[in-house]
Amino acid sequence: MTLSLPAEWPNGAARLQRLGRTVMDVILHLGAHRTATTTFQHYMRDQADALSAQDIEFWGPRRSRDSVFPGLFRNSTAPRGRNVALRAVGRIRMFATQARARGVKQLLISDENLLGNCIQNIRAGRLYPAAGERTARISFAFGGRLRRIVLSIRSQDLWWASACALTVSRGHPVPGAAQFDAILRARRTWRDVIMDLSCAAPGAEIEVLAFETMQGQPEGILRTALGIEAPKDCRGRWLNGSRDLPGLRAGLVDRGQNPDLLPEGTGRWMPFTSEQSAELREQYADDLHWLIAGADGLATLTEESHPTRADPSLPMGAQTKGQMHDQGQFERYMAQHR
Repeated sequence: MTLSLPAEWPNGAARLQRLGRTVMDVILHLGAHRTATTTFQHYMRDQADALSAQDIEFWGPRRSRDSVFPGLFRNSTAPRGRNVALRAVGRIRMFATQARARGVKQLLISDENLLGNCIQNIRAGRLYPAAGERTARISFAFGGRLRRIVLSIRSQDLWWASACALTVSRGHPVPGAAQFDAILRARRTWRDVIMDLSCAAPGAEIEVLAFETMQGQPEGILRTALGIEAPKDCRGRWLNGSRDLPGLRAGLVDRGQNPDLLPEGTGRWMPFTSEQSAELREQYADDLHWLIAGADGLATLTEESHPTRADPSLPMGAQTKGQMHDQGQFERYMAQHR
C-alpha cells in the first residue's frame, strides 16, 4: 500500500473556509538550510511564552524530528504490515487536533530538513530534488490546510559552499570536481524549488526571503510567517555557522583523512572555480528578477524588515552584521549586476 496524495484541498476544508469557520492556520518555515534557520529556531524558543499568550504554537526540529514527522517520507511497511507513511499522517493529524483543542490559532513549524538535507542535495547534484513530493505529503497530512510557506533563499555559490562545508564537518566525504560539475549541469535553481512547492500545496501562500537582506533578523522571519509584530532579537546570535578552511582541514586530520583534499588558506572554502561561481551567481540574479517581477503569481518576495510586495529593484545587500566574507561577496556580486 502506498500513500496517495490529493491534487487539491479536501472538500471539507474548502467548505469550512467558505463558511468562515475558525480553522487553525498551519505555517511552514522550510528553511532553506544555511540561511540562519538554527538562529531563528532558538529565537522562537525564547518567544514561546509570549507567543502562547497569542494562541500561537511553535514546533521546531526538537519536536518535528523526534515525534511528529518520522516515517512521513518513507514508503516502507512495518513488520505487521502497517504503512509507515500513513501511520505518520495519523499521528500528525492527532497532534494538530490536540493543538486546535488547546485553542491554538496559528501553528508555526520550522524545520529545514522537511525539504530534505544537505547531503542529499550534494549527492543528487541538485537543489532539493524532492521538495515537491515532501511538501505534498506534509500538506496531505494536515488535510490540505497549509496557510503559508516561508522559504529563505541564498546566492547559489555561497549556499552550495556552506552546504559542502557543513557536510564535510560532519564526517561526509569531500565532494569532488565531478559533483560540482553535476551541480552546474543540473541548473536547478530556487525558481524550480518554488514552483515545486506551489504545485505541492496550491492553497498555500509562498513567502520568499533573501538571506542577504534578512540575516541577523529572526524577528523579520517571524513577522513574515505570522503577520504579527515581533520582538527584536537582542542577542546577536549567529548559530551553526560554517567552519573555515583551517577548521575543516583539522577535522579531516582528526578523522585520519587527507587534509590535502581541501585547499590551503584561511576563510571560507569556495569549492567552485571562478567561472562556476559566476554562473551560479547569475542563476541567483535570474531567480531574484523572476521574484521581483511577481513570480508568475506563485510567490511573494519580502525584501525589507516589514513584509511588502517586492519593489522593482534588487536587494541592496546585507543591512545588518553577519559574516564579513558573506557581506563582501554579496556586495561585489550586486555591483557586477547593477
